[in-house]
Amino acid sequence: MPLYAFLEGRDFAGKPIIPFGTHGGSGFSSTVPTIKDLQPKASVSDDGLTISRDDIEDAHDDIVEWVHEVYAR
Repeated sequence: MPLYAFLEGRDFAGKPIIPFGTHGGSGFSSTVPTIKDLQPKASVSDDGLTISRDDIEDAHDDIVEWVHEVYAR
């Protein structure tokens, strides 16, 4: 909910939004569509990164690889 309140109070028109975060088993759930609804003029990526809380300790290489892919676009 803090993320949604943050997005409601700002204008990201024409800006990229690339979601990332951790989860307890639900992945992004409905987060990406909600971000798209809250920021309809932003470019919201469907290629975000979500990592299970059970995998965080071993996620370093996956995160680094994902960041490199994001910056290569």
